[in-house]
Amino acid sequence: MRKPLLSLVAVLALAGCATTPMGPVAPPPPADAPAAVPANIAAALSDPNRPAADMVRDENRLPGQTLAFAGVRPGAKVADLIPGSGYFTRIFSKAVGPKGHVYAYVPDELTKLAKREPAVKAIATDPAYKNVSVILNTLPNFAAPEKLDLVFTAQNYHDMHDKFMGPADLSVVNRQIFKALKPGGVYLVLDHAAEPGSGLRDTETLHRIDPEAVKREVTAAGFIFEGESRVLRDASDTRKLSVFDPSIRGKTDQFIYKFRKPAGAR
Repeated sequence: MRKPLLSLVAVLALAGCATTPMGPVAPPPPADAPAAVPANIAAALSDPNRPAADMVRDENRLPGQTLAFAGVRPGAKVADLIPGSGYFTRIFSKAVGPKGHVYAYVPDELTKLAKREPAVKAIATDPAYKNVSVILNTLPNFAAPEKLDLVFTAQNYHDMHDKFMGPADLSVVNRQIFKALKPGGVYLVLDHAAEPGSGLRDTETLHRIDPEAVKREVTAAGFIFEGESRVLRDASDTRKLSVFDPSIRGKTDQFIYKFRKPAGAR
């Protein structure tokens, strides 16, 4: 069941938290516990440059708790993989601050399909988001100009298995993400849940994916599964409908999986 955002008191209580990007490995909280929202992320959500339409979506998407679970801190280097219109890109920009950087990675597979410039390019040229860069390249060539603290993808992992994306070879994509991260870096996957045991069956039709299929693919690339945030879980979703069905759109059962590159890995 989705939980409301924490109070400002709880946010301010965390204002003195450490500022090392992504932070050290810590024991995960109970799966159903909402993540406390640090001050840098709370401030990013209140950014006056965010579109009003994005702020309206916050109630269902819970970006504060999602980024808190990812461990986003000032100074972090982040890749927003398949950023769409930049809903998370703007939040990342303010959360990592001027010493951090956000790489909005747009697959060429999508730009060729859309036949237009990526929407997120407008963010990268906006003076309010000077720490945002756009990378246009194919999924199998995923890389960034510097080592990353976080690679983040929201509601798009299933798309990488679909025909319009190639489909991409996820074993290659996930290994490229592994290489792009710093030792100890985080790979966070948020997506619409399909029925248990369904594997990749519903990626094209319902735009959902079995969470266990994601776990198998990502850990096969060398990542360690560190835990799940359940703040976007919704037991009322039968997982039998397309995520675009009006009766369920914006209210799907979603999983948030956190994977970490081992500290001793290159």
